[in-house]
Amino acid sequence: MAGNATGAAIGADGELDTTFLAARTAPGQVRTLVEFRLAEWGLARLSGDMALIASELVTNAVEHTPDDREIRVRFTREPGAVLLAVWDSSDGRPVRKRPVRSVAGDAVPDAEALNPGHDDGSGGRGLTIVEALSTDCGVTRTDPAGKWVWARVADGVRR
Repeated sequence: MAGNATGAAIGADGELDTTFLAARTAPGQVRTLVEFRLAEWGLARLSGDMALIASELVTNAVEHTPDDREIRVRFTREPGAVLLAVWDSSDGRPVRKRPVRSVAGDAVPDAEALNPGHDDGSGGRGLTIVEALSTDCGVTRTDPAGKWVWARVADGVRR
């Protein structure tokens, strides 16, 4: 595969099992692969939600994995659902931030917004998005280190 993918396997049912270097380009590559796979399965209607879920899970894995290490992505079709799972070598569990409450007119310019490394506090809400879009999601630890973070979305089709 081109880009930062380091290895891929496609199973008989179109299951995707791929490794990527932990790089900023990985989320976009995974989104594209997920969209292609969904189209092949006749489930293109799930592309928007699954692309967003893929972006969130892969971005988190990349952020918690050193650049020279790999992350792993599995995308499978199950009876009545699709499952996306992303592995990274970090033992840290994902942390969900509470939603920011705002009122119209609260937004003010942030003079530091364009400075590299600036944290405006708006990040860290990916798990809330994944939970809202998925039928089920969770974290499974692996030995000796790392974890799979996964999300399942019902496809509305019985096989």
